[in-house]
Amino acid sequence: MIEIMTLSTRPLSYCSNVHPGLTVAEVEAGLDRYTVPVQSRIGRPLAAGLWLAEPVIRELHASPDAIKKFAAGLAERELTCYTLNAFPYGNFHSERVKENVYLPDWSQPERLDYTVGCARVLSQILPENAAGSISTVPLGFKEFEYTADFPNRAIGQLIELAKALGELHEQSGRLIRLAIEPEPFCLLETTDETLAFFKDLRTTAAERNVLELVNRHIGVCYDVCHQAVEFEDIAASIAKLADEDIRIVKVHITCAIDIPNPGANPEAVAALARFVEPRYLHQTMGRRSSGEIVRVVDLNTEFVESPPSEFADAQTWRVHYHVPVNAESVGPLGTTRHVLPTALQAVSQLSYAPDLEVETYTWDVLPGEQPDLVAGLSAELDATERLLNEIRHP
Repeated sequence: MIEIMTLSTRPLSYCSNVHPGLTVAEVEAGLDRYTVPVQSRIGRPLAAGLWLAEPVIRELHASPDAIKKFAAGLAERELTCYTLNAFPYGNFHSERVKENVYLPDWSQPERLDYTVGCARVLSQILPENAAGSISTVPLGFKEFEYTADFPNRAIGQLIELAKALGELHEQSGRLIRLAIEPEPFCLLETTDETLAFFKDLRTTAAERNVLELVNRHIGVCYDVCHQAVEFEDIAASIAKLADEDIRIVKVHITCAIDIPNPGANPEAVAALARFVEPRYLHQTMGRRSSGEIVRVVDLNTEFVESPPSEFADAQTWRVHYHVPVNAESVGPLGTTRHVLPTALQAVSQLSYAPDLEVETYTWDVLPGEQPDLVAGLSAELDATERLLNEIRHP
C-alpha cells in the first residue's frame, strides 16, 4: 500500500496560548516551565506554536536586537517555531475574555498592524527554507453591530496584509501565510460562509490586480472542534475548501464536548453545569431529528438548569469547550475525538501539508482539581502523534 505523506512531517506543536504571556520574559518563562519539559517528556522534537500577544510583539520590535535574542533563546531551548497564533490580541488569561477575543476585528487598523508585526517576528525565527503561518480571527463576531461597509473594509485590510506579506517574502525570502479561523457565532463560522467570503475577497483582489498575492498569502485555519460544533460533515467541508483552491494553511487539532441523546442522559446534562465558567466563550449547539441546528451563544447555568425548548428534543448537543484531544470522554460527557481521524485523513488527501497544532487552551478552567499541565500536554501530543502515524502508515 502506498504511504500517504502529505501530512506535515514537521515536529508537532501545541499552542502556547495555554499559558499566560504578556511580556517577552513571561513568554520565555512559559517555554521553560512547560514547553521544554514537555519536549523532554515526549522524547522527540517539539515545535513551539507561539501565541505572542500585541504587547509582546511591540516589545520585540522596540529594540534592534530583541527578535534576534528571542530567536537565539528558542535555539538554545532546542525549539523550532513555524506558526503563530495571532487570534487573541490582548490578555487571553484575564478574568473575562469571552467575546473580547474577537477585538480588534479585521476592519480595524490595530488588527492589521498587529498581524504585520507578527509576520515580521515570525520571518526572523522561522527555520531556514521554511514557510510560516499565522492564525487570526474570523473577521469579527456576529453578536456585535457592524456598519454596512464592514465587509469592504475588512477585505481592504486583508489585501493590505497580503501586500505586506508579499513584500516581506521578497525582502527576506520567507513565505508567510495568514490563516483565517472560522468559529461558531463569528462572521465566518460555516464552510459555506467561508467559501462565500473568499469569493468576495478574490473578486476585489482581482479588481485591484493582487489576486495572485491574495491566493498565495491568505487561507484558513481549520479548527476541527469548531466545525464539529457546527455539526458539519468534516470530510466534505475540507473537500469543499480544496475544490475552491482555498488553502488550509493550518489545522488546529481540537475536541469539543459532545452529548448524544441528552434527553435520556440527565447525568451528562448535570455534569455540564461544572463547565460553566467566566473566562471563555462556550458556544453551544444542538442538532434536532429534522437536521435543524439550534444555538445559544454561551454555555450558562440557566441553560443547564432549564434548557430552551428547542434543545429539549435535540438528538445531540455540542459545546465549544476545548477538552483534551486524547480524551474520548470527560466524566459522563463525551467528546468529538471520534471526528479527529476523519479530519486528519481528509487533510492527508490534500496536495500540500498544512501546519498541525494541538490547541487545548482551557486546562486551567477545567472543572475539578487542576491537572499537571506538562503531563496533560504530553499525553495529548503522544496520542496525536500515534494518530498521525496510523494515517501516514496505514
